[in-house]
Amino acid sequence: MAKMHPLRTSITMGLTLAALTAIGSVKAADCPRKDALGTSRLLSVDAKTTPRVGLKSFPQTLPLADHEVVLTFDDGPHPPTTSKVLAALAQECVRATFFLLGQHAAEHPDMVKRIAREGHTIGHHTWSHPFLARIPFDKAKAEIDRGIAADEMALHGVSTTAPSTPFFRFPYFESTQAELDWLQSRGIVVFGADLWASDWNEMTPEQELKLITERLAAAGKGIILFHDPKARTAAIMPAFLRYLRENGFHVVHVVPAGTSQKNADAH
Repeated sequence: MAKMHPLRTSITMGLTLAALTAIGSVKAADCPRKDALGTSRLLSVDAKTTPRVGLKSFPQTLPLADHEVVLTFDDGPHPPTTSKVLAALAQECVRATFFLLGQHAAEHPDMVKRIAREGHTIGHHTWSHPFLARIPFDKAKAEIDRGIAADEMALHGVSTTAPSTPFFRFPYFESTQAELDWLQSRGIVVFGADLWASDWNEMTPEQELKLITERLAAAGKGIILFHDPKARTAAIMPAFLRYLRENGFHVVHVVPAGTSQKNADAH
């Protein structure tokens, strides 16, 4: 689920290409399949200049060109469906960002390691997915840090609240200014989204595919939100990636500032 927000402008206040730099690419030519979609470039994101992005929640987003998309997945890992999503992404040599729930990461550390090993970015999404704007500030901070610590433990075997990838997404996209300021002070980028598949609603895979492709055709670009624990999303991913390839879209992989192509490939 996500909360609708009135901001729909394409303002990119304070964003510069110097702050968010294309630092490499994973071309389709590097893939076993010569006709694969591939990942067009890496985009490094720095909280100092880009503390929060996504037009559904904020007045600015990433500086994407027309027909560029960033693929993001929330609420995992959930092995039965996450594994299918990963297989679809691997088939097309596409890299995405997974915003993990700490309790799921703690239950499935091998899947967390697999996500990272296959080259995807791991972001954070709290421990248990509460409405952070509706609980006391101290409890919200504890919920965020518990999630980060669980993700880091699953990924690196060390329980730390200093995230190796400082990317965070609020459950339901609900936040307070105090929470946003606190995350910015810690150098953590808050991700919203520019469009979503509404895959939390009951629908068939065919309906979801039609919905998201129509929204993307209208928007032309953006950060896309999916949920990898949803069976309908796992089911449509091969067809969705084929749609991107056949309609001239390019996938951009977001990484923290300072990440090199070599480090990105080291997964």
